[in-house]
Amino acid sequence: TVFFPDLPDEFDGFTITQISDVHSGSFDNPEKINYAIDLINEQNSDMILFTGDIVNTDAKEMHPWIDTFKRIQEHKYGKYAVLGNHDYGEYVSWPSEAAKERNFQAIKNLYGQIGFQLMLNEHTFIERGKDKIALIGVENWGRHFKKAGDLHKASNGLSEKDFKIVMSHDPSHWDAEINTHPKDFHLTFSGHTHGLQFGIEIPGFFKWSPAQYVYDQWAGLYEKAGKYIYVNRGFGFHAYPGRVGIMPEITVIQLKKGKNVS
Repeated sequence: TVFFPDLPDEFDGFTITQISDVHSGSFDNPEKINYAIDLINEQNSDMILFTGDIVNTDAKEMHPWIDTFKRIQEHKYGKYAVLGNHDYGEYVSWPSEAAKERNFQAIKNLYGQIGFQLMLNEHTFIERGKDKIALIGVENWGRHFKKAGDLHKASNGLSEKDFKIVMSHDPSHWDAEINTHPKDFHLTFSGHTHGLQFGIEIPGFFKWSPAQYVYDQWAGLYEKAGKYIYVNRGFGFHAYPGRVGIMPEITVIQLKKGKNVS
């Protein structure tokens, strides 16, 4: 639960599920994937966000799993996604630029095929009763990775008074641009780090991973001056075929109006 004094009244109690870093090219166990999809559906959240990396590199990696991910139920206030660094297909040599571009277009199409609206440096309004909040989706922007994200373009037309939620795959974008932007972005959803798939974590008490030496925000919820970022630990895995101490994650966040008194 995350508290905001200026959350519009109608969104008090609004729930958001987040998934990230699916990396379908690494899947090898249909039973576990179906179990995870069931868990997503059991949350019955108002909205679901997917913060990028549907594949490792090639659109074809997702083809055996499209029907599985199409089982993610409709959410009353939508299913939205942004691209991650792996979605640009840049970690392999392509026979031509045309082949690389075809793969990129195919990867973008995958999100629609599984029922998500892909947001490419743009925003939309989520309306509930008499109120609305802005959802901003930016392309990948990473301190050490591709910088296709254009926060200015994505937020063009929004006012300082709008309550704003951002999807940006790489959490390094938060300190670099999002958190210092004059338009005041209330809550950011990111992924990317996987918690390096290695660490020690005792929920609520202690967490450590080598990821913290690379990313200031690497897993879980962080706050600065009343603005928040949540970094999802990832749905799948990449490179090392597994996880030690840092488990896969399906995030559910509830928005509440008021001040956090804890």
